[in-house]
Amino acid sequence: MLSRTFLALAAAIPVFGFAGPAMAEGHEHTEADRALMILTSDSLHTQGMAMILSSAMQQQGTDLHILLCDGAGELAVEGYASPEAIATPPANPAGEVVPEALLGRLMGNGAKVDVCAIFLPNTAHDAGDLKAGVGVASPGPIAEMMRDPAIPVYSF
Repeated sequence: MLSRTFLALAAAIPVFGFAGPAMAEGHEHTEADRALMILTSDSLHTQGMAMILSSAMQQQGTDLHILLCDGAGELAVEGYASPEAIATPPANPAGEVVPEALLGRLMGNGAKVDVCAIFLPNTAHDAGDLKAGVGVASPGPIAEMMRDPAIPVYSF
């Protein structure tokens, strides 16, 4: 089921559409458009919505940095599989998706993904368990992003 879901997602992500214009009216994209998305929830729906909104932001030209902490850190672990898929709205051809597949798509499109600095020392995982391309955040650079008024911070 999961591989069929992933294939459906891969085929449908371009039409995942995130309806509406590529840019919000009145918003001009600049190369400096960046955002920090902090995801801590282990809720399947919250994780899915955070990934869907991140995808829409990325499609609109935002350079994303995603920080996965607490239960959401599991999304960064190689081989992690959500307990079930999330159904998309009836008009959406993707059908069902899983947050970890959406995260992989975001990474493939250039999003930087890190786990919180305290994720590994407080779980049974080590750095070798993380998916390729996932780093371990240092508090200093994340704090700089959080303090930068030009970088919006979203948390789920």
